[in-house]
Amino acid sequence: MSISEQQQPTRPTLRGTFGAVASTHWLASQTGMAMLERGGNAFDAAAAAGLVLHVVEPHLNGLGGDCPVVLYDAGAGAASVLCGQGTAPASATIDHFADLGLDLVPGTGHLAAVVPGSFGTWMTMLGEHGTLPLREVMEPAITYARDGHPLLPRAAATIASVEQLFRDHWSSSAAVYLPGGAVPAPYARFTNPDLGDTLERLLREGEAAGTTPAAQAEGARAAFYSGFVAEAVDAFVRTPVRDTSGRDHAGLLTADDLDGWRPGREAPTVGTLRTPTGDRQVLKTGPWGQGPVLLAQLAILDGYDLPDLLTDPVALVHAGVEAAKLAMADRDAYYGDPLFADVPIDELLSPAYAAARRPLIGDEASGELRPGAAGEVTEAEARARLDRALAAASATVAATAGTASAGTGEPTVSRSGVTRGDTCHVDVADRWGNLVSATPSGAWLQSSPIVPGLGMSLPTRGQMFSLDPTSPSALAPGKRPRTTLSPGLVAAEGTPYLAFGTPGGDQQDQWTVPFLLHHLVGGATLQAAIDAPSWHTTHLVSSFYPREADLRGVEVEARLGTDAVTALQRRGHDVRVVGPWSLGRISAAGYVDGWVQAAANPRGDQGYAVGR
Repeated sequence: MSISEQQQPTRPTLRGTFGAVASTHWLASQTGMAMLERGGNAFDAAAAAGLVLHVVEPHLNGLGGDCPVVLYDAGAGAASVLCGQGTAPASATIDHFADLGLDLVPGTGHLAAVVPGSFGTWMTMLGEHGTLPLREVMEPAITYARDGHPLLPRAAATIASVEQLFRDHWSSSAAVYLPGGAVPAPYARFTNPDLGDTLERLLREGEAAGTTPAAQAEGARAAFYSGFVAEAVDAFVRTPVRDTSGRDHAGLLTADDLDGWRPGREAPTVGTLRTPTGDRQVLKTGPWGQGPVLLAQLAILDGYDLPDLLTDPVALVHAGVEAAKLAMADRDAYYGDPLFADVPIDELLSPAYAAARRPLIGDEASGELRPGAAGEVTEAEARARLDRALAAASATVAATAGTASAGTGEPTVSRSGVTRGDTCHVDVADRWGNLVSATPSGAWLQSSPIVPGLGMSLPTRGQMFSLDPTSPSALAPGKRPRTTLSPGLVAAEGTPYLAFGTPGGDQQDQWTVPFLLHHLVGGATLQAAIDAPSWHTTHLVSSFYPREADLRGVEVEARLGTDAVTALQRRGHDVRVVGPWSLGRISAAGYVDGWVQAAANPRGDQGYAVGR
């Protein structure tokens, strides 16, 4: 019996025929469902839910953030990826950071800012696939910004953690997040009038552009990237602000950078998993995101007797962790924007490559970072790339010792095992067979100061660039940083039927491995697969400032059991036992066993699925 079936699921797996939405916040899920009830499709619902997420989870994402989408248009019979990851400014060069005496791009402030991608992605998706008038899609987010929403306890705690930074250095953020001069209480009614006004102005300019949904979406997009938002961003980043270097720096982003950007559309990267009911295809982003890491892990694990592996928690976690180490080492050595770097992704995901990597998994935990040889790169050079990355991290940590680091990077899981959050996620399935999986992130309140008058922050995804010119993820003007954001779809015989994903930074494509195995191989319901005890390894080069590695590190939920933890420790894993319900925020929605189904994560007390 799989470990996902050893307990009663926390909630029912929803089943219906009309449609379903699952996300990391109940208000977003219900907003998306309201769009379906009004006759909208999955694309209308996902955009409305995503805009609400920008308002109600400000510590996890924002209107000025980034948002990759994997979608399936049932009418066209085509799946595609919308790359909502913004690019580096035209003046962002490695030499500029060297002149500033920096070995890494700071994790907060203006220097790490890239082009905001979320709003342009929602508007592009609506313009090409949506059916509802723009006002119906945007009004819920405007209402929550102006009239208020219950501030999540984690949001309140995040504001408290950066209170002094706001008071001393980021006055525009203090004006929004310290109402009345104090940190708001958990579940206080929180408003952001400037954000509401920004959304309302975007809506009005969209409506002025025409009467069709497509014209309105394009009008709003233009107002953001070529109008008042771009102008405000350009003016603000010229003012130096404090960042994780302990110094004040001006930014590089300009209105021209925003004006020239649109989300790209591309074919998904696809991997295959054998299941008792036939092969399943998993659709992810390209190697500008870490999505292929999931496919690499599944390819390695595909060589195991997976039904048998699911009956042994120790063997499952050990194999999963060791496969993740190998896949992440290849990520750190090879992944980057393929428009700028030669990424041998087909080879890295090939059955032959997985078969060659699989024997590296032994009975003991590996203590090395072990990328393989692919393309024209030798194993020695691949390892050298990781060594250089860790050396830069070590130098930065030493140089900034004792400086304030509040708001650094993308906080995911604390040492106590609390999922602090970093990102959001939404999945939608409608009655016509359309699917959307989207992962909004960036522009976190703790990582970038509020742009005055707009009520939103900028995305600091530039911290994921390397300043090593030999790295495939090296900084370059107009280049996409290698994001961790990783939405996904599952298909049978080439037709997508399930949308899934989770927040979690480097953990996103680890937490979804047991979910998919329990559901696709073990036959667990969506909710039971989400509820199953989770784990992840920290044995990788962190994607976030200061880009360190924690070799042999494994975090497991306490529900895995003392005996299993002891057995893993005997195998050489540095196991940290965290809270019983603390890892992962997975949601899923799709068509399973003849029903529209959905489920959402109970961890964190905020994710919810709705449907009928």
